Amino acid sequence: MNPLVDPAILFFVFGVFAGLVKSNLEIPPAISRFLSLYLLMALGLKGGFALAQSGLTAQVAVSLSLAVFLAMLVPWLSYQWLRRFLGGFDAAALAATYGSVSAVTFITAMNHLETHGLAYGGHMAAAMALMESPAIIFAVVMANRLRGQIAQTAPAGGPRIPIGKVLHESFTDGAQLLLLGAMLIGMVSGEAGHRAMQPFSGDLFKGMLAFFLLDMGLMAARNLPGLRGQSPWLMAYGLLAPLTHASMALGLCWLLGVSQGDAMLLMVLAASASYIAVPAVLRYALPEANPSLYVGLSLGLTFPFNILLGIPLYAKVAAMVLP
Repeated sequence: MNPLVDPAILFFVFGVFAGLVKSNLEIPPAISRFLSLYLLMALGLKGGFALAQSGLTAQVAVSLSLAVFLAMLVPWLSYQWLRRFLGGFDAAALAATYGSVSAVTFITAMNHLETHGLAYGGHMAAAMALMESPAIIFAVVMANRLRGQIAQTAPAGGPRIPIGKVLHESFTDGAQLLLLGAMLIGMVSGEAGHRAMQPFSGDLFKGMLAFFLLDMGLMAARNLPGLRGQSPWLMAYGLLAPLTHASMALGLCWLLGVSQGDAMLLMVLAASASYIAVPAVLRYALPEANPSLYVGLSLGLTFPFNILLGIPLYAKVAAMVLP
């Protein structure tokens, strides 16, 4: 199936259109939250069932280690570049946003692989969970450092955020905990659990994803006005950063012999940007940063780019480079 004719992708495009023409079409927040939790629960179960079948192997360890390494490398490199034309707090917030991951982009990529009959490891759901927190920790460390520098000349600098508090909130976040819990349940229940949950985690999945992408299209359209007046450098970053980060992931996967399906998902994770979890933390951890900048860029530009063009591109390049 052509990726742009996939019903889930077409519902995303329709949502963007409905938002741009200012339709009153909307998904109630409670329904949107339910769809998000359903997708994470189904993803965790799929990963757990796959891990129960394959077991913990050396390839699993390599993929998870690479995911953590990318989660630390991407925000650091992003900050070094963004600091050239942004203030310290905005650069740290944007680097954290692009250093973390988008669960919906990952789920859409996983759906792309399944549609095209390409294999991937169930452990990649754990890779996604592991890649969310390092960028948040990086942002808080950089913010505390900047506040320390400001306090030397202006003692009224913002409050320092304890790293322990950030770690606790990152690892006990409801969505993250549900993903990991569902994966553990899938591993414990194995094949019998797979058969029992197939109508829930398999048959319903595609329709639920399409419904959620409709909502994401509406949200993306609503965030497009936030890009007006932004620097051309930032607009370029919103498009070039995903390609750069995906290329870095592909190179590392090639060096370490990661399989094609897992490599494609790592490329997607590296290329994606958070627009829910990280912004929620940044609003209180980095109040000095401009939310319309990091939310508008990640949700209004990078997310649609990855959904419409990035995912099929990453899959094609991975197929060309990896066996």
